[in-house]
Amino acid sequence: MIEEKVLQTIKKYHLIEENDSIILGVSGGPDSTCLFHVFLSLQEKIHFTFFVCHINHGIRKEAILDEQYVINMCHQYDIPCFVKKENIKQKAQEEKMGIEEMGRKVRYEFFSHIQKQVGANKIATAHTKNDSIETVLMNLLRGTGLSGLKGIEEKREDTYIRPLIECQRSEIEKYCQEKQLNPKIDQTNLDNRYTRNKIRNQLLPYLENEFNPNIIEAIARMSNIIKEEDKYLENIIKNVFKQVCISQTKEEIILDLKQFNQLDIVIKNRMILYTTTLIFGASLGIEKKHIEDIIQLCNNNIGNKYLIPNKKIKILVRKQKIFFIKNQ
Repeated sequence: MIEEKVLQTIKKYHLIEENDSIILGVSGGPDSTCLFHVFLSLQEKIHFTFFVCHINHGIRKEAILDEQYVINMCHQYDIPCFVKKENIKQKAQEEKMGIEEMGRKVRYEFFSHIQKQVGANKIATAHTKNDSIETVLMNLLRGTGLSGLKGIEEKREDTYIRPLIECQRSEIEKYCQEKQLNPKIDQTNLDNRYTRNKIRNQLLPYLENEFNPNIIEAIARMSNIIKEEDKYLENIIKNVFKQVCISQTKEEIILDLKQFNQLDIVIKNRMILYTTTLIFGASLGIEKKHIEDIIQLCNNNIGNKYLIPNKKIKILVRKQKIFFIKNQ
């Protein structure tokens, strides 16, 4: 049973503890509907409470039916439900972002808002093993580094949890069918103009049919190995950072230039990403070409030279020091 599989995932990665209060994102699709019902059954084994958040993206006419489906489901089981309506397409145009990216931004902002409102300590999303593999393939096609091949991790910052991450979509669809849940199907998932949909609907089936019928499990094994190796490298970076760092505030981090220049190129690359993440909580789209430029800047060490990889950060080399400065 999928309930047992999810329970084992929760125990393995310590996703849910006794008395946790959780925000659950529910779209009304098979994955989130499945997780909603699994959560109901798990409450008999782990004492936790959960609240549902639903976003009506305003992209499809059927979105109002999805919204009502989620509201009715929550009402049936007496689960508090919070709904937000947003014109994602218009908002994406206004802020010059992709629709998918904007949708994700709005979702997580809403989740965080409700989390604070109800005092929840975790946010659960219904990402599956398939979602993780699709992410790996997307990143591979973009020419990612090692971190991009980890896929979607089971938890992030001890706040965001993915209890379905070891379940395949086929298992979830079977569960919904057996339980007669009748989840809503988002027809935009069939639109192959989007890269993720093309990978899901064309590339993965092709790989399964022509190369390996167990391609999802094969890529998942690779991702798990990469996660372990990435964690090992991350610990090395943390230790090296302590040696190289001269000072650290919320607005600025200063590294010793001489020590930085003596590092191996692999450590330099990761040190730049790690330092940027410490200031902003993310690597801010710092790409390989930016990293190469920063390393070259440090190697030259001529006068007061600086780079601005994007509008939010400035990298300055001065007096044998490297300054990572948050742009105001």
